[in-house]
Amino acid sequence: MGKNITLKASDGHSLSAYRADPAGTPKGCMIVIQEIFGVNDHIRSVADRVAKNGYLAIAPCLQDRAQPGFEVGYTPADVEKGKEMRMKVKNEDSLKDLRATFDYLKAQNAGKVGVVGYCWGGSLAWLAATEIDGLAVAVSYYGGEVANNTDKKAKCPVMFHFGEKDMSIPMDKVEIVKAKLPEHPLYVYAAGHGFSCDARGSFDAAAHALALERTQAYVAKHMS
Repeated sequence: MGKNITLKASDGHSLSAYRADPAGTPKGCMIVIQEIFGVNDHIRSVADRVAKNGYLAIAPCLQDRAQPGFEVGYTPADVEKGKEMRMKVKNEDSLKDLRATFDYLKAQNAGKVGVVGYCWGGSLAWLAATEIDGLAVAVSYYGGEVANNTDKKAKCPVMFHFGEKDMSIPMDKVEIVKAKLPEHPLYVYAAGHGFSCDARGSFDAAAHALALERTQAYVAKHMS
């Protein structure tokens, strides 16, 4: 469904991105923020799903700054590669790339722009909500760095999804987010990290379906 495009950040860095277009006139635009595994088949499928739901979707390749075209799957070896590659990219640089994506989408004149992110992208979705002026809505799935950044203030409505069995994000971290950011809806599911990724062993169909239903309703509310 989609195609690859090139974006340019404010510091001159060029990055690739996956663009998926809806069948008809877009209801708005969504930035899909990757996990640590690159813009792989799963993230492209997420962008395709967003497009099928009526939105113009862009998934920027944030690890192009370390290794252009990086993408892996979900084996233990892939996880280690993903962690290694993620550590080579600074969040402030990723925010430049996300701003470039936002600017690109605004130039399409296809409606409001929102963001949804998973894992590392869940953390970046929160940071984008606090840093990028003009976002309409942000949805963060199991973002491990959110609890450390609750001193920041969002510029748009934000929804959070976490798994209570997530070994990488203890529930005390989730409680910090809940206590510090009470104005934003936060949901906890009886699932582990990556519960919304059907390519991972931790995929939980029930949690995924409920989180997706809530996400789509929240996005539709704030993009209309």
